[in-house]
Amino acid sequence: MRRRGYLVGAVCVALCTVMLMPLLASVLASVKPTEEAAATPPTYLPHALSLDSYERLWNYQQGLPTYLFNSFGTAVLTIVFTLALTVPAAYALARFRVPAKELVFVVLLLALIVPYQALLTPMFLTFAKVGLTNSLVGLAIVHTAIQLPFSVYVLRNSFAAVPRELEEAAVMDGANSHQALRRVFLPAAFPAVVTVALFAFIMSWNEFLGALVMMSKGSKFTLPLVLAAARTETSLGGTDWGMLQAGITISIVPCVAVYLLLQRYYVSGLMSGAVK
Repeated sequence: MRRRGYLVGAVCVALCTVMLMPLLASVLASVKPTEEAAATPPTYLPHALSLDSYERLWNYQQGLPTYLFNSFGTAVLTIVFTLALTVPAAYALARFRVPAKELVFVVLLLALIVPYQALLTPMFLTFAKVGLTNSLVGLAIVHTAIQLPFSVYVLRNSFAAVPRELEEAAVMDGANSHQALRRVFLPAAFPAVVTVALFAFIMSWNEFLGALVMMSKGSKFTLPLVLAAARTETSLGGTDWGMLQAGITISIVPCVAVYLLLQRYYVSGLMSGAVK
């Protein structure tokens, strides 16, 4: 058994190394001088430390704070819209006698097999008519539409797993459906709610194609769009690897921070949403 434990530990260390090496390479490349970051063949460890790449990124076009605000704003709106729509829907599908609710649930899940890229053109044409292009609210709606099926799946199964005795006790105490949801189901399924919020944040923060289609004004760009544009910001039209890796490093930090803060809820919430 001890040898088996050592083998499992070695495999885990190897997998962690494989996953972390690209991130470490990005961080190291971001603190290299400009010439060294673009050197061929590349150097693995910086010969000197420099924050020039971060300075160039900070002052790039509209300024890095503008793009960080756009990304954070869109992600926060996506979380709010996703929870506002999926919590009542999942609660109804889990607890109410909705006609053909299993069919409705299956139809919602079928949206998972439709690539969202196929929906961007009709969504763009619709949003253009109502003035939601070049808008953080419009982009958040797109991200919410992408996130809805998975979120309903997780929350519906989590609400269904709440013991019926808790709901009956709340009803006996005079609680209506809204009060039971707020005081019984949401606290009981809080890990699943956090999981949905975490997935919504990471998806919105990293999403590129929807933002590329919906945004045409530089002042409304999110961080992934700016990083794509920054790839060719050198005098000879090549890639500014230092600035690009600096942007990648900055974009990683919020996702890692949010995950570490909510890790204990994320694990239990994902399991409770996956197992009915």
